[in-house]
Amino acid sequence: MAKRKRRYWLMKSEPSEYSIDNLIQDRSTFWDGVRNYQARNLLRDEILVGDRVLFYHSNANPMAIVGTATVIRNGYPDHTQFDSNDKHYDEKSDPENPRWFMVDIEFVQKFEEPVTRDMLRENAITAEMMLLARGSRLSVQPVNEEEWKAVHTIAGVKPKSTPG
Repeated sequence: MAKRKRRYWLMKSEPSEYSIDNLIQDRSTFWDGVRNYQARNLLRDEILVGDRVLFYHSNANPMAIVGTATVIRNGYPDHTQFDSNDKHYDEKSDPENPRWFMVDIEFVQKFEEPVTRDMLRENAITAEMMLLARGSRLSVQPVNEEEWKAVHTIAGVKPKSTPG
């Protein structure tokens, strides 16, 4: 069986909820609370161990890619959907047939300078990223390898494959 080629993703988080600094402190986390079917499908079916993640601060000033992570656990049921005390509770979710999924990620790198949306727009490769498309609100989205490399070039760093 042929080995699957590594894929690249962008995951959005509001820094007031969970920031890159939280991930640095925790070293790893589960990516819970996604309640969009398209993003759920990516988490459940497409995002796999070894894939790389651009960590994006949304609803921030400035909104920017602030670092990277790697996926360390494939998609599995998001436990918050079953917890009536959690803000992501979904009363229609059935533990026998879970509706929502998450993956685990591990911190790899924080950019010294955030890569802002304006910086992305100014680069020929990153200007076409899904993140910048009008009306794009997906919290988990694919990034191609060229875009991944270009983001690192804009950040002035080499992509790292291991934490630190």
